[in-house]
Parts: sequence; structure tokens; C-alpha cells
Amino acid sequence: MLVLTLAACTPGGTDDSPAPSGTTTSPSPSPTDPPTDAPSESPTDDGSTPADDGAEAPLPFPANTDADTQDPSADAALTVTDIRVGHHDGYDRVVFELGGTGTPGWRVEYVDQPTDDGKGDVVAVDGDAYLQVMISGSGYPMDTGVDEYTEPNPLRAGDDGEVEEVLLRGVFEGYTQAFVGVDDVRRPFRVFSLEDPTRVVVDVRDDD
Repeated sequence: MLVLTLAACTPGGTDDSPAPSGTTTSPSPSPTDPPTDAPSESPTDDGSTPADDGAEAPLPFPANTDADTQDPSADAALTVTDIRVGHHDGYDRVVFELGGTGTPGWRVEYVDQPTDDGKGDVVAVDGDAYLQVMISGSGYPMDTGVDEYTEPNPLRAGDDGEVEEVLLRGVFEGYTQAFVGVDDVRRPFRVFSLEDPTRVVVDVRDDD
């Protein structure tokens, strides 16, 4: 099991209990009925940084390839500070850690071609299918007072799972845009948020 950890992360909390969320187009774990099964190992970023998985839903967890959406809180002003990828038994996990205020929203969906929000320029992303991650409630570092994630970008995920790389593009009109390159075909996925620190989590299921 491999977890790639980049940049400094805020200590505290674990990635094991999805935070409450509103209506989404694909199922997310319920905060009142936490998953009970766990992978054979629970990777951690280092001795003081929270784990990026913890207890997990039984596999295969509920997921599909439909767009998944969630609204941010009214006071959300967040900046992506870290990106991590972990390969696990039956799924890959991408974690976007955020700093600032409020709770994030998102729209995560497969797109035929990765293009920059605003300009519309095509960008290169390794993979055969492309998940576009739009984190709403985002702000520029000058507005949030939080330093944004810088490198490596793209973040290579290795050859052991379904996620090949993650490319962060930046903030435009309140959204942080990123792309997740997925191997072979459009894999079922789920999205949820976690707290302490604030994170948006994208799990990509391996159904092979």
C-alpha cells in the first residue's frame, strides 16, 4: 500500500468519518452510520499527520460514474494546501486538504477532455478517463490568508492503482479546478468531505 504525501498537513483528526453533506448525485458515507470494515493497513502521512483512510466502507462501497455535487457553506473561503494519493485494496483515494474558513462544496464529474476553466485551453493529464474536480467555496491565497499547494504538480500516483496522476489548475470565480487521470475506463467514484483538517475526498473504485 502506497501513500504519497506532499506539503505540510495540519495535525488533528482522521479521515475515517465523512462529514455531513447535502444531496449528492452519488452516494456518500453517512456520518450517523460510520463504516466498520478497515483495510489491512491504515497509512499515515508521518508520526503527527492524520491518516488518509482509517475505517472504510465494505468493498465495493456505493459508487457510480454520475456527477457528484455539494454546495459550500455561505462563509466558505478555502485554499487547497495539500494533495495526497493512496492506493488501497479495491480503490484509490485522492485527498484535497484545504485551509481557510467554512466548508467546501464540489462538482466532480467525468469529462471527455480536460480543459482549463475560463480559457478553455486543453491541458495534458495522464490517464484514459478524466475526473474533473471543481471545489466550490474557494478563494485566492491573498483573500483566504492561506498558502496554496504548489508542487509537485502534477502529482504522480505511480502504476499500482487506477489513479495515474492529479493535476491542480488553480482558482477561477470561486472554484478550484483539478483533474484526476484514471486508468483504462471511467471508474465508479464517490466524494465526501472531512473535518479537522478540512478535506475533500475522492475515492475511485477498482471493479476489475
